[in-house]
Amino acid sequence: MSDPTSTAPLPNYWDYLQLESLLSLQGGVDGGEEALVADELLFIIIHQTYELWFKMVLRELREAIGAFRTARVPEETVPHAVHHLRRVSTILRHAVAQFEVMETLTPQDFLGFRDKLAPASGFQSHQMRELEILLGLRASQRETYGQTDALAHIRELAKNSPGGASAWGRVLAASAAADEGGTLRRVVRDWLSRTPIDGSSPGDAGDEAVVATFVTGYLRALEGWQEEQAERLASAGIAPPDAIREKFAAATAGARAFLGAEDVGEAMRPTARRARAGLLYIESHRQLPLLAWPRLLVDTVVELEEQLVLWRNRHARMVERIIGRRVGTGGSSGVEYLDRTTHARIFTDLWTVRTLLLPKDRVPPARNEAFYRFATP
Repeated sequence: MSDPTSTAPLPNYWDYLQLESLLSLQGGVDGGEEALVADELLFIIIHQTYELWFKMVLRELREAIGAFRTARVPEETVPHAVHHLRRVSTILRHAVAQFEVMETLTPQDFLGFRDKLAPASGFQSHQMRELEILLGLRASQRETYGQTDALAHIRELAKNSPGGASAWGRVLAASAAADEGGTLRRVVRDWLSRTPIDGSSPGDAGDEAVVATFVTGYLRALEGWQEEQAERLASAGIAPPDAIREKFAAATAGARAFLGAEDVGEAMRPTARRARAGLLYIESHRQLPLLAWPRLLVDTVVELEEQLVLWRNRHARMVERIIGRRVGTGGSSGVEYLDRTTHARIFTDLWTVRTLLLPKDRVPPARNEAFYRFATP
């Protein structure tokens, strides 16, 4: 029988953080730090740190996605999601700055141990693949590694790797969640499609007509403003008048195509149309009290992707600074491959809508404005 007066030992800092285990994980392929030069130890620590941050980012993304996987998102849930997504942006901003530490390696410092890595490569980071999947990067947007698909590459590596089953299992779990609509891109789009427009929500009587009236009025205002801009530039003699008018006409046509979701398959077009109209409504009437948090959520998602793009760009420049344009350790084109990854955009609607925005004094007034004001006791 246990002694009721005995107490468990109090926690201490090193046991709580499991520092003994953590600090024993930097041996690399040599299995022990004594075989490493300081430069290789730095390289290992930096990359392990990135993977720890990726772990946290994945947790935050799942928190935000989970909050939005419901037919109706309560108002108080939006600040909760913003909180978690802001943390992701902050982590990515910190991750960008961390490349400065990596750049304390000189090219020859790195070449001293680089061959040990081959054919390992950051391309094999399964957590980065999970991150892309949960954000909503489509398979067609994922850059191949030579002729190799990233996910297929990880699957093949997993067959002969001690940690392979766990790595591939995590990728499969993220892919399964994505297939069921569990990506940030999908839940944000679905949430936007339920945005009240001039007080009307999906399922309300006459909702389609209300949305059409808003979109038609906005496009009319946009077209008028674009024509004024074209005439102003044409009269200034900056370029041939016809060429200027043609550019603005193309911009207006692009706005119509975007709001009509002409780039989306027929099955998803109604949802995409309403989501884009809802997004435009939030951005155009962000001063209305009940749209304050939705507007902040949209801005936060844009900032998150901006930080990811900056991370990819900074990564490419760091690699170019240290190894130039040589072939990557895994056989890729090195910097050229990294540069290609910077072009993909996941939340394309959130970026595109900025091209359509009007000055505040040109936005058609909101109808049923009282709907968006806080209730008074």
